[in-house]
Formats: sequence, C-alpha cells, structure tokens
Amino acid sequence: MTSPDDLVAIDVHTHPQTEEFLAAMGKRHQQMAKHFGRERPVVSFAEQADQYRERRMMAVIVNSDSETTSGIKGAPNDLLGRAQADHPDVFLAFAGIDPWKGEAAIAEIRRMHDEYGIKGVGELNPSRQKFLANDARFFPIWEACAELGLVVMFHSGFPGAGAGTPGGGGYRLENARPVPYIDDVAAEFPELKIISAHPAWPWHLENLAMVWHKSNVYLDLSGWAPKYLPPEVVRYADSLITDRVLFGSDWPVMTADRWMDEFAELPFKDESRRKILLDNARGLFGI
Repeated sequence: MTSPDDLVAIDVHTHPQTEEFLAAMGKRHQQMAKHFGRERPVVSFAEQADQYRERRMMAVIVNSDSETTSGIKGAPNDLLGRAQADHPDVFLAFAGIDPWKGEAAIAEIRRMHDEYGIKGVGELNPSRQKFLANDARFFPIWEACAELGLVVMFHSGFPGAGAGTPGGGGYRLENARPVPYIDDVAAEFPELKIISAHPAWPWHLENLAMVWHKSNVYLDLSGWAPKYLPPEVVRYADSLITDRVLFGSDWPVMTADRWMDEFAELPFKDESRRKILLDNARGLFGI
C-alpha cells in the first residue's frame, strides 16, 4: 500500500486496458493502434495498480460512453468503481457517461457516487460524442456533478482517435475547442471543478487563457510527449497557471516512465514541478 505521504505523483489521465475495455472499443482499438504505431496489450486493473504502486503514484482511471452517436457504449462503470475499492491507494475512478442520455446519465452519475464514491465524470469527448458542452440541454448534468463535488473531464483539442482516416472517424474537431464551449460551462457553474484534458492544440492558447481566467478549470498535460509541448504551454505552466496544471500521461498511449523522464528535461522550477506532479491533484481530489 502506498501512503499518501509517500506519493511522488498523481497521473490524472489513464485509460483502463482490461479485456472488457478493449473489447468495448471495437474497431476504434485497431485504429488507435495504427495511429500510435503499436498494439495495446491487455493489462488487468491489478497489474496497472502494481505498476503505479511501484512508482509511488496514484492514477485516475477514466471511461467513456458514446452509445447514442457511435453505438459504442463502453465497459460498465462498475468495473472502475470496483477497481478503486480494490486498490484505494492507487486508483481514483471516473464514470463514463453519454450526455445525450440526459436523466439516465445523471442517474448513473448519482449511482456511481453513492455506491463507489467516484471522484469524477469523464473523459467526455465532445468530438466523438458530438455534443457542445455549453448546450443548455446538458446543464443539468454539470449541475449534478457540481452538487456532488465531482470533477468533470472534457477532452480538448485534436483527437488521436480517427486521425488519418476518411472523415476522421466522424470526429468533429470544433466541438473540442476550449473557448467558448468549456469556458461557458466554467462561467455558468463556478463551483464545478473542470479538467480540460490535453494541451488542446491547435487551440492551446485559448486553453491557457481559459485556465488562467477561471480558477475552477485545470489543464492536464496528457496525450503529448513533454518534449513536444508547445513553448507557450511550458512557459505558462511554469508561471501564471502553475497552480492548475496537472500531470497526465494518457496511459497506455504514453507510459508514466517516459512522461516523467521527458518532463525532467524541461526547464521548470522545482516548485512548479512538485505542483504539477502532485500538489495540484492532491488539492483537487482532497488527498
């Protein structure tokens, strides 16, 4: 068991790789493997927990449900809830929901909160799920998350999934633009904690402005090798928004080891490094 006092980092963005989750991805699994140049191996929750425990890290595990728009429902949220219960020193579970399901989505959020004590909702992907976060039809969902004290994670920027395929797999890039879509939600629900997942290229400057402007929005650095981060992201993360930047690997797309090694080569102040790797997530999740 990893004691909270012994933690080195909290990876706020990992995707389960159990048989159930890979099967639920369907053809998207093969497309992602082609885009990133390697197959995704099956990894049990116990094995993932051991990997992170050995490194004295915790990890957020995310889920997705895009049944309405793609027919892909995703794996049951209970799998993540049970993983958190089995490995409470490692996992922080998020529930995947389909925002188009409305009241059913809210009921699922409440159920997962009451039964498992989940920490958040997401990763919501507006490009794949074909919704705009600032559409008032979805406001009851964000209101419920705020009421329950749950963090909401929105994918922002360019998606690797669908890249290089005809029609981009149906993904709509504009939907994942931080401003105005996520920004409007943050303004409408100031008590709601939001993670804008990924640097949000090609709208990374908008993302930085949003995080700087609204203290209830956090930026995770997942999905990008640190050595390729835009210089503006590095500069702002080490200065104006350093209190709201989070370490995320997008595991298994990138391992925590590779991310940490490359991050160590960037010119961050020591205080900024500790905040990004650990302290900011501790504050966000109350650890």
